[in-house]
Amino acid sequence: MARIDGGRWLLLAAVLLVFLQMSWSAFEVTDQSGKVCIIANLSVSFSVEYSTKSGQQLAADFTLAQNAEVLANKSSCGKENASAPVLAIGFGAGHLLQMNFTKTSKLYSVDELTFLYNLSDTTVFPNSTGGKNEVSQKTNIQADLDTRYRCFSTNRMNMSNVTITLSNVTLQAYLVNHTLSGNETVCAADKIPTTPVAPTTTSQTPTSQAPTSPPQNPMTGKYNVTGTNGTCVLAHMGLQLNVTYLRKDGKTGLEVLNFVPVNTSFSGSCNHSSAFLSLTFGKTRLVFHFLLNTSTDKFFLHGVDVTTTLPSEAKETKMEAVNSSMSELRAKLGNSYKCNAEEKLWVTDHVFVNVFDVQVQVFKIDENKFGAVEECQLDENNMVIPIIVGAALAGLVLIVLIAYLIGRKRSHAGYQTI
Repeated sequence: MARIDGGRWLLLAAVLLVFLQMSWSAFEVTDQSGKVCIIANLSVSFSVEYSTKSGQQLAADFTLAQNAEVLANKSSCGKENASAPVLAIGFGAGHLLQMNFTKTSKLYSVDELTFLYNLSDTTVFPNSTGGKNEVSQKTNIQADLDTRYRCFSTNRMNMSNVTITLSNVTLQAYLVNHTLSGNETVCAADKIPTTPVAPTTTSQTPTSQAPTSPPQNPMTGKYNVTGTNGTCVLAHMGLQLNVTYLRKDGKTGLEVLNFVPVNTSFSGSCNHSSAFLSLTFGKTRLVFHFLLNTSTDKFFLHGVDVTTTLPSEAKETKMEAVNSSMSELRAKLGNSYKCNAEEKLWVTDHVFVNVFDVQVQVFKIDENKFGAVEECQLDENNMVIPIIVGAALAGLVLIVLIAYLIGRKRSHAGYQTI
């Protein structure tokens, strides 16, 4: 077998690196000498409520466009003790997503996330009154210095009438060798519990302390609502309520409750553009409010209302939380929204509902059956990563095979027949 020398292995590694970079692009900020100081790879989706010329309130949903690029005139590597690094990504007709970084002696973080959107972009905001708006918010994105930050889980930020959802994030600022570090800081949402999984919670028996590990995933329930024209809400999903509360002793408690379908009652109502699905399990009640966007013919989850009773150790045992500015579980009228991945529906900073294996369809339902499926972004991303890895491995095998054949041919050329 022909031996591949060190130089040839370096060539193979370089080709493979180029191959991977083509499959997994990133945003980069460089200094005046061309050295990279920020690298970011992320998926971003936006939901923006806006007013039309007729006074109607609509919601626009869109993602970071494929033509998104780093704006050199707004991005910067910063200067020590003078200015901080900034990553500014421009896309569409005048939209801007900006990350301002900062650091301490041990950590760096995205101190502030800013989104500037152009309402005059009629492809995204049809019939809008126009103008530009800007929102910003502090983030929980932080990592140890000289490590890359990684978070595949969704991170949803609500800012006034704008919701920004980040997922599949890999980034690093203050690069040491102008490339991503081999070490990484993993976000809390991605960390897998090392303690044994506790049994599924089926009641709200008061406890003296918060659970040390989350329960198993809830069972999938089947729920529906019937209106004057037949079934108007069809939903299959597993439900898990998570509530962080203040205890009487001043410490923080956590209540995690899985809805058991056979013990969950449901009801609701609907008209041509609004639908409610109410679910009651024990002392807990969830109400999902769906709306129809008539301009785009898409339905979406507009609000969630949670009412529950917390353990006796809680300072306030009666709890109610409402979020009526959501834009989740969205699909075209006549289609169904489907997501196998776990999704978090944030009601407040301390209350969220986890939905598992969800499939939902609202308003237009034929023969009590789900219509064509629209997959969620999380499921699509989960499919893309294995494809990229598989393609990269296939490319590596092909490159090694070609290099081997070339090396073997040259080795044979070195011998002569006597």
